[in-house]
Amino acid sequence: MLRIGHGYDVHAFAEGRRLILGGVDIPHTRGLDGHSDADVLAHALMDALLGAMRAEDIGQLFPDTDPAYKGADSLKLLAQVANLARERGYRICDCDCTVAAQAPKLAPHRQAMRENLAAAMGVPVDSVGVKATTTERLGFVGREEGIAAWAVALLEQV
Repeated sequence: MLRIGHGYDVHAFAEGRRLILGGVDIPHTRGLDGHSDADVLAHALMDALLGAMRAEDIGQLFPDTDPAYKGADSLKLLAQVANLARERGYRICDCDCTVAAQAPKLAPHRQAMRENLAAAMGVPVDSVGVKATTTERLGFVGREEGIAAWAVALLEQV
């Protein structure tokens, strides 16, 4: 049986933080605010995987009230979610992600993001898509107040 899941996450920009997307440290004047490393891309992908499993969401698995997750590496959390999928009898078939950011330009980092996400999940790179877009200066993303990410994941129950 095939299962599809959808994930969405958003984080506001914050001064004095690194910008981490798909596990890539991207040079920028601001990073994203969050309890963990605020990797909005990895967070959306985790929720897509969890949605396909009809499991809890990342807020339940990795609550921001738990000091254990303060500054956590989201790729390590993604690896835990991928392991949970395998434990529950699922194979990760395919994932596709979109990041909306007015700035910085993300295209130069796209392949590294794909490689990091794939490695964290233990899947081939060609099973992970990452695209970047702007919002044509519309909304909070367009005003450069934050970054949003969407992800879908296809799992097969084995």
